[in-house]
Amino acid sequence: MRRNIVHMALIGGAALVLAGCGFADSRSPVPEFMRNKPVDSPPAEPAPDVRRLVAKNLDSVFVASSAPHQVRVSPPHREPNGPGWVACVRAELTSATGRPLGTQTYRITISGGIIGDRLRVADDDNCASESYEPI
Repeated sequence: MRRNIVHMALIGGAALVLAGCGFADSRSPVPEFMRNKPVDSPPAEPAPDVRRLVAKNLDSVFVASSAPHQVRVSPPHREPNGPGWVACVRAELTSATGRPLGTQTYRITISGGIIGDRLRVADDDNCASESYEPI
């Protein structure tokens, strides 16, 4: 009985020691062949031409029935949580009934030269402090 307990303890200890070797990252103090290879980051995407992109794809930012006019865009900034870009777009819009909605601001996400997402911004968003250019 005592012999089985000793064998189990030795096997458990050896398993713990060997399990630690499987998680060596690129900066760990183990031999080179045991380390994980560092992950290459994707190449930096050049800044998109937001004015041209929004003018060409106006329907991907605004609903066609909102009749956007006086459309203005901000300069692009790197997306904080990804490899793409973000920019702000402002326009004067009208409702489906034809009533003016006033100026509406949207934050767009651009990746690979394509507008991937849009989100209406709140008053406390940093789009309020951006400089805008007409398209």
